[in-house]
Amino acid sequence: MAEPLNIAVMLLNLRMDPYEGMDLVKSWGVKGLHISVDGGPFNCDTTDLAARKALKQTIADKGLEISAISCWGGQVDLGEEENWEENIAWGKRIMDMCLDLGCNIWQGHCGIMPEHESDEKWPRFLEGMKQLAQYGEQVGCMLAIETGPEPPFVLKRLLDAVNSPALRLNWDPANLILWPAMFAKRLGEPYNKLKWIEKFQPNEGALALAQYIVHTHAKDGLVTEDGEGKEVPLGEGWVDWPRYVGYLRESGYTGYFAIEREVGENPAADIKKAVDFLKTL
Repeated sequence: MAEPLNIAVMLLNLRMDPYEGMDLVKSWGVKGLHISVDGGPFNCDTTDLAARKALKQTIADKGLEISAISCWGGQVDLGEEENWEENIAWGKRIMDMCLDLGCNIWQGHCGIMPEHESDEKWPRFLEGMKQLAQYGEQVGCMLAIETGPEPPFVLKRLLDAVNSPALRLNWDPANLILWPAMFAKRLGEPYNKLKWIEKFQPNEGALALAQYIVHTHAKDGLVTEDGEGKEVPLGEGWVDWPRYVGYLRESGYTGYFAIEREVGENPAADIKKAVDFLKTL
């Protein structure tokens, strides 16, 4: 019989006091916390070292642990020249906070990488990722790029080029369904499921890039008849969860499946259902 999955919950998505959220997560038999540090009570730019130590101790006292730190949910584009150096410095501070909290994975969006190396943004992405990876190697932390805006072949090109154990992936299969729907809208074309699923590979792509995956979001999505991407409760969308989990198990993945629920009137109830669903896998 397969081992149970390691389950985490994105604390911010519960929409409640974070410490009450920790207790709720623990009551569900979940050990992992996926913590956002780009706003709210755990902001990496305002939380001092003493506060970080206190947070780390509180989490440990509750018998919980951090699956990954989340920062840069879309605020940063490393392909843009403006604020580039400031963003690299910010990224290093995020890694410092990860380590202060006893975690070595930072999950974040870093902008939309171009599909072609001839694009003027590509060298900035490559250099930015190299600098963050070099710092990560020095201090013992890794950046896990959030999937979504780029097809797997673009991510592989970047990861192969940087060639660092400190640059990895946070695989979000739902994002690889939702983002293409937005791209089709921008192009002014009807959504073609076969075209976009083949290009972004929400399930099979995880097997192709398995060596780079260190964290995964447990989120689901689909595209409606009118071409709108829609996040839905886990198990109700287009992600083939038994197959996806099977791919990760086959590759030797033993990391966390961190539940992310960004919409819905009662996210805590949806997250509890997601916990129960993942336990069946």
